[in-house]
Amino acid sequence: MGTDIYGGIEFRHPYAGTEDYDGETWVTAIDLWPLYDETDYTAFGLLFGVRNYAGFAPLAPGRGLPADLSSGMRSQLGPWVAQGEMDSASWVSWGELASIDSAIGAEHFVGRVTWHKKSLPSTRYSRLVSQQWPPEVLALVGVPPVDSHSGSGRVEWTTDDLVCAYEPLTAGAVLGSGTHWPHVFAVMKALAGRFGDDGVRLVVAFD
Repeated sequence: MGTDIYGGIEFRHPYAGTEDYDGETWVTAIDLWPLYDETDYTAFGLLFGVRNYAGFAPLAPGRGLPADLSSGMRSQLGPWVAQGEMDSASWVSWGELASIDSAIGAEHFVGRVTWHKKSLPSTRYSRLVSQQWPPEVLALVGVPPVDSHSGSGRVEWTTDDLVCAYEPLTAGAVLGSGTHWPHVFAVMKALAGRFGDDGVRLVVAFD
């Protein structure tokens, strides 16, 4: 059974804690789904420790829902988490996300191979690999045209039937271009310009 991510972005109201403001401290800015619509366990593991098969040191594992969660996020996530219908919940500030070292690697694997049929580009497959690629992976995708262990970044090639790629398993690759995370980070960065790095956070839960 698969694991999906839900949640959204919040900001801390600039007048929270003042006499002139009696609203909630944190306010929902946008749901996650218009920005992020992928199921990528490598990213889930890196950020939140969920299905962390690659062995990253997760950034924000298992923090639960914040006590001062906005009403918008509470109505979306609170009941499911309380009923045990979501395995885990957590949150992370923009300041923490912005400080990620893009060169950080995983403990168990060095890279990820992805492939799809030329006739079916919307259906993609992936496999985490160590220094020595498993024979079944090599038999399927062939040998890349250059040394995939050189650290030169993403490598792409084709076979008779497949379009293949290899990328080093680093935070920069897992969260970078070609994924939906840059959309999430762009919104959080823009909000942080108004409300501060620690005044913007991503709140998530997994089912």
